[in-house]
Amino acid sequence: MQPTIRPLDPLSDLALVEAFNRQAADYWLLADRAPPGPQKAADFFTDGPPGCDPARSHRLGLFAEGALVGLAELSFGFPQPQDAYLGLMILHPDARGRGYGRQFLGHIEGLARAEGCPRLYLAVLQENPRGRAFWEGQGFQPTGVSRLDDETGHVVYRLVKVL
Repeated sequence: MQPTIRPLDPLSDLALVEAFNRQAADYWLLADRAPPGPQKAADFFTDGPPGCDPARSHRLGLFAEGALVGLAELSFGFPQPQDAYLGLMILHPDARGRGYGRQFLGHIEGLARAEGCPRLYLAVLQENPRGRAFWEGQGFQPTGVSRLDDETGHVVYRLVKVL
């Protein structure tokens, strides 16, 4: 059965996102160095890069066999006004390595192209070499931009894909 992708609603899907975050706690333990709490699910519906209009952003769920197996947040207007930025895309641990990431990314790229975005950006943690390998395998390239996250101590690298 093919997975489906649909927008997530902050009211009706909040508990679903919270449960997903608990199931994908390995990612949050890496990224935030702490387990996800209820606020992490609420933040999914409001967070975004600087200067982006949250009302234009896409908050997406990837469903397989009726279960939420992936989350993604796509914003527009960062780092340049014409660009798209993938602020988050994670899969449930049981869904990784099954081709869902490529399918999810393909859908996201289609949304960015439909908005006329020439480029799609994202950030990857230095401590996530498996994630970086996935992104580079999908055509993302280093931009030369990196930063140190003061809260977590992570070195974060910005990658870009020309659409």
